[in-house]
Amino acid sequence: MSEDFYEILGVSRDADEDDIKAAYREKATEYHPDVSDDPDAEEKFKKLQTAKEVLTDEEKRQAYDQMGHERFEQAQKRGGFDGGRGGAGGAGGMGGQNPFGGMGGGGMGDIFEQFFGGGRQSNRPQQGQDLRTQLTIDLEEAYEGVQKQVSVRRPERCDTCDGEGHPPGTDSRTCQECNGRGQVTQVQQTPLGRVQQTQTCRRCGGEGEIYSETCSDCGGDGTVRREATLSVEVPAGIQSGQTLQMEREGAPGPNGGPNGDLLIEVAVEDHPDFERDDDDLHHQHPISFPQATFGDTVEVPTLDGTVEMDVPAGTQSGERFRLKGKGMPRLRRRGHGDLYVQVQVVTPESLNDEQQEALERFAEAGGEEISVDEGFFEKIKNSF
Repeated sequence: MSEDFYEILGVSRDADEDDIKAAYREKATEYHPDVSDDPDAEEKFKKLQTAKEVLTDEEKRQAYDQMGHERFEQAQKRGGFDGGRGGAGGAGGMGGQNPFGGMGGGGMGDIFEQFFGGGRQSNRPQQGQDLRTQLTIDLEEAYEGVQKQVSVRRPERCDTCDGEGHPPGTDSRTCQECNGRGQVTQVQQTPLGRVQQTQTCRRCGGEGEIYSETCSDCGGDGTVRREATLSVEVPAGIQSGQTLQMEREGAPGPNGGPNGDLLIEVAVEDHPDFERDDDDLHHQHPISFPQATFGDTVEVPTLDGTVEMDVPAGTQSGERFRLKGKGMPRLRRRGHGDLYVQVQVVTPESLNDEQQEALERFAEAGGEEISVDEGFFEKIKNSF
């Protein structure tokens, strides 16, 4: 995996924040250590996290673009940025200014504070969490494509307080726990120097203020859970286990940020007449002994109506015929898979006198034992 953050995520240098987050979600699924077989998955996953963190922060991304990957990495390791504050040779020609907001040269602790949050950044809008639900359809619906209704119980922004968690005009005071910053900082002394870890203040929830009254409808959370019914377009050819994504239909984002997405996992029910194998379908079709012996044209069901299929004379039980293009539509591609029809010769369970006499004459006329080729038993085994 490349070291450049844009190449790590596989996005162009002018990609917007939504594109970067979408690319991160896709690659994070591929390289997550819990699911990936890649021996370097953990290291690649860490690089993805770092790339996403830098490129979705406006100030960090600006510094990264101006400094380049190598100088940006060196600046982090030193606890400062190349060029110090000594003149025009500073970071990326910025006259020696710190591209992360002009904080003093306090070493690695200050850099960590900028990377893991600061008072001014604690209340920035953030994207909400993705939600998941399931949808079951039958094979005919998967063949045609269908519009379905899905229900999901999700948090939604409280209308009473407009997501603030308190009624309009409520008296407030500065949170004494964080002194109005919305975050609290823990300082640790390490062999590399002082490290500051910043977390959201638990007392005020990152608001920086304590309000005298909370919203009666949401209890101060700013959200209420409601049952939402949504209409989703299921494309033709979808398979069990595949996921549909409805953008911005997930949980609301903190501090007025955009909603997350709703992910819908689709399950396709088994069918009594067809077995699916990717885009192909398989069907077992009964024929009589005379049809197998003399040949015939039979009607075979498909998901698009019945079609005629020629059964040649001398067909053996278990033989398979291919009906091209009569399978499932290929998802978001042109064309269909195939339908494979396996015929089974049905032995009658009872005969009338006339049928029995005719069959006896047939047996006598043969005058010799039935010859069975080597592949006969293999065909019978495969047919089951």
